[in-house]
Amino acid sequence: MTDNPNVLVICGKNKKRSKTAEHLFLNDNRIRIRSAGLSPKSNRKISENDLHWADLVLVMEYEHKSKIKELYRHLELPTIEVLAIPDDYEYMDEELVEILTDRINDTLKRVYAI
Repeated sequence: MTDNPNVLVICGKNKKRSKTAEHLFLNDNRIRIRSAGLSPKSNRKISENDLHWADLVLVMEYEHKSKIKELYRHLELPTIEVLAIPDDYEYMDEELVEILTDRINDTLKRVYAI
């Protein structure tokens, strides 16, 4: 792994939660971040290349983790952590920003001590 881990953030359609997370951490010099969605209707749909790139995958729901493991069972997957954030927020919603900031920072501290 590199000094700065590659973090892939996933939600359903890459319109609200994962897109907000990418926006919040885009200029964070501790990580490199990109976002994608699981739905065919996603703004940016997850790909095998994303999973090869990622050192850590952050998903919003346990269902997302299960779906990635099922769809990409032929790959050696990076660590997948569940943030447990329901699809109740709009893009850049103030409460969503606070929750994402806390949970992503907590996960980075726990997984990478950064």
